[in-house]
Amino acid sequence: MAFSGLSASCKPAAFRLSGWALAGMLVSSLLIDPALASSWTVDREASSLGFSVPQGDSTLTGKFGTWDAEIDFDPDNVEAATIRATIDTSSATTGNPQFDGMLPTPDWFDVASFSEATFVSDEIEALGGNAYRANGLLTIRGMEQPVTLDFTLDIDGDTAMANGTASVDRLAHELGKSVGEAQVGQSVAITVELTARR
Repeated sequence: MAFSGLSASCKPAAFRLSGWALAGMLVSSLLIDPALASSWTVDREASSLGFSVPQGDSTLTGKFGTWDAEIDFDPDNVEAATIRATIDTSSATTGNPQFDGMLPTPDWFDVASFSEATFVSDEIEALGGNAYRANGLLTIRGMEQPVTLDFTLDIDGDTAMANGTASVDRLAHELGKSVGEAQVGQSVAITVELTARR
């Protein structure tokens, strides 16, 4: 009430400062929103993580039924992008009962001791167009190895669709180390089909 007769220019400094503080908060919120908009949530129902490996004269294919990823990606700021994926190793299936029975054992994923595998990106590069490359570390059975994931990415509004491939040396992670290459190939192809929502 004491200030009701004063013009705006005559009001105390504290009042004017509170106005500047409010404006600063509004500006800050506008600056924060784009960063939040670069975070993506995987649509698990519309995504898949598969693998294939030569087995004798044929190819054995399979998938991981349970996995997730934390993705922070802005095409205009690729240098700051990060990917962290977590895979439940017990969810690996091939449809081959004999092989599916082997996968959880100590000679392969040893799920009793290592229930998860992880991929954490070190850097992501733009290769031109919608093509990208993520270099990072893949940890299986507690053993870290560098791996490269090449992928394409298309963003339509708040939906992103990515398709990626990587090659993993199973023996570097001691997966089936007692099984020779004549029986199961050393190089395992990884395929990712991912849909994510902003």
